[in-house]
Amino acid sequence: MQPAVYIMANHRNGTLYTGVTSDLIKRVYEHKTDTYDGCSKKYGCKQLVFYELYETMDAAIHREKQIKKGSRKHKLMLIEAMNLEWKDLHEDIT
Repeated sequence: MQPAVYIMANHRNGTLYTGVTSDLIKRVYEHKTDTYDGCSKKYGCKQLVFYELYETMDAAIHREKQIKKGSRKHKLMLIEAMNLEWKDLHEDIT
């Protein structure tokens, strides 16, 4: 497994959920199928719009904290630098 930081959205410029995981494919599937209660389920954040892979979980957690502390504008810039069209990147990782 490879640690990752990711952002899920409910639609373009909509609600954003930032998370960290050791298994990105499994975690995105869990978001898409509402396996866990929480913010992403409550707001329908089922589109993977951004992710970064890391060598260690410590590095991924550190980066997640940076992103969460940042402004919404910064998150939008991260997403659009990787995914200008806001397409669901789930197919790209599976």
